[in-house]
Amino acid sequence: MTARSESVDLGAELPREGRFPTKIPPISGVVVLTDRRVARGGLIRVVAAAVAGGVRWVVLREKDLPRVERLALAVELRSILDEAGATLIVAGSDPLLDADPNRCPIALHLPAAGPYPPPAADLVGRSCHDAAELGRLTTEDYVTLSPVFPTRTKPGYGPPLLPEGLAELVRRSPVPALALGGIETPDQVRACVRAGATGVAVLGTIMRADDPHQTAAALTAAFPDHPAPAPPPGTSDRAHHDAAVADRAHHDGAAADRAHADPTPPSPPAGTSNRRSPTTGLWPTVPTQGSSLTARSGHGRPQPPPQPQPQRQRT
Repeated sequence: MTARSESVDLGAELPREGRFPTKIPPISGVVVLTDRRVARGGLIRVVAAAVAGGVRWVVLREKDLPRVERLALAVELRSILDEAGATLIVAGSDPLLDADPNRCPIALHLPAAGPYPPPAADLVGRSCHDAAELGRLTTEDYVTLSPVFPTRTKPGYGPPLLPEGLAELVRRSPVPALALGGIETPDQVRACVRAGATGVAVLGTIMRADDPHQTAAALTAAFPDHPAPAPPPGTSDRAHHDAAVADRAHHDGAAADRAHADPTPPSPPAGTSNRRSPTTGLWPTVPTQGSSLTARSGHGRPQPPPQPQPQRQRT
């Protein structure tokens, strides 16, 4: 007699060994690596500006700090990132959680040297530099491939992969890859994307930037699907909205003026050359009588010709 098969509820699917159920989306876009020693204006300010510029991933390095100080820094950075729906990744195997590990997702970035296999986390990244290191991957979620270009942060480190070498390693990688090293311009970002990278990791480009908000927005905009940048820190949403409305009204008004403009070019004023200035497009100025203030205020504008004076009759 054949036993009857019965459906048994085994509950939720168990996570694969060494991992928590994931709470983090796949990594992509611009990833910022921290370095407080070169952060212009302070690390917190730079990270806040970068997040406002569209960055959604930040890797906390600062491994030379005592754990208590690094933990306090992680808490402060998480408060900034949480407001934007962004994620803090901690370099190393310590997630820097002071109490309950389930209070927030755990994201780690590990060096090529180990540990293997990675510790349990929601997201695990690994630094790789060649095909041999890619072959050692086990349960990692992403890798960084470096250096792609010559880098000021680690001068002499390389040789650089360049986009061709990056594309070769991307093809060999079993997980999504981030390009790292010497990426400073939107054109370089696009070259890495064409090579197959899902994102780019940058350090000095953001940390040393005079305007990290503008720099982050420019790099983020190089990706096909990028988040809209927020107002720079310290700028109210209302002020940002009003500025955008004013700018749009200015452009719409200028377009309307051009649409209603007389297409027939104007004739030159009487008594002037019929050649416009090649730089200003204006007619030459007619000399005028009067004070220097009056003459300066009429600079670059056609002036009316002098009126003839009535002649007195002789008696």
